[in-house]
Amino acid sequence: MALLEIRNLAVEFATARGRFRAVDGVDVTIDEGEILCVVGESGSGKSVSMLAVMGLIAWPGRVTADVMRFAGTDLLGLPSRQRRKLVGKDMAMVFQEPMSSLNPCYPVGWQIAEALRAHNAVAKPKVRDRVVELLDQVGIPAPASRMGAFPHQLSGGMNQRVMIAMAIACNPRLLIADEPTTALDVTIQKQILDLLISLQKQGGMALALITHDMGVVAETAQRVQVMYAGQMVEEQLTDSLFSAPRHPYTAALLDALPERAMGRARLPTIPGVVPGIDDRPSGCLFNPRCRFVQERCLTTPPQLEGPAGARARCHTPLDAAGQPTGVAA
Repeated sequence: MALLEIRNLAVEFATARGRFRAVDGVDVTIDEGEILCVVGESGSGKSVSMLAVMGLIAWPGRVTADVMRFAGTDLLGLPSRQRRKLVGKDMAMVFQEPMSSLNPCYPVGWQIAEALRAHNAVAKPKVRDRVVELLDQVGIPAPASRMGAFPHQLSGGMNQRVMIAMAIACNPRLLIADEPTTALDVTIQKQILDLLISLQKQGGMALALITHDMGVVAETAQRVQVMYAGQMVEEQLTDSLFSAPRHPYTAALLDALPERAMGRARLPTIPGVVPGIDDRPSGCLFNPRCRFVQERCLTTPPQLEGPAGARARCHTPLDAAGQPTGVAA
């Protein structure tokens, strides 16, 4: 049985123009101990999907799904008090911006201890020792003295390590990391990624890593879900996705990698932007930017189809040579 199972997830927000569906029909499955990468451009719905899993979509947002189950527990029908017992304990999240996620008014040690106290993770006399142990585990030097530091007294990389310490404090079964390296220097980015993978292996927890960096995907993921404009457009094992992407959007993302553009005069790009509330095309949402667009792509929305573990939302998914199937030459 999967640790996390979600079917047909949708997230809507009320706007002046009516309800806008930011996430539409997304399926997510994560097994115990698995590393799943969710990849896509900014605005593709990656973060919103995972915030919905954590129960962090506030009104006027609305979350619906056919199935939303964690470790056999139905999250949709779970009372808020019971949901709070799961969040931070069995499932935790590292947010994108540590400086906006940590409370500037409290020392970082107090904030980590709060997570331990909220879930009765350790006996009260041992809370301080556990906080020091966690800070040391995530690579913060002189952890005992850093407990009393406020977020503004630490670097961005240190604050992100504090966020990770807080997330793993109760030994969660599922850790969601939302672009944990976005605001960090390149050298610090690798340290944070290595730390997450090390912690995942040590604790055997499942890791859902949200990113737009295909290099990170190649180094970390066992399986990849690609999102575009609120929809999942492809799902594959990592090696298969990099060797033979089935959706034109995935292929375009891979073509834009610098290492694949060696010898070219210019780095390939994807024209246009992810459509918003005012410019949603009919048919396939990717059709204005797709080099393989066909007539039916302009009128008929494609479905997510294909064998298990190799699905694509495309009328003419790409073959091993990178050419659309079912199209006359």
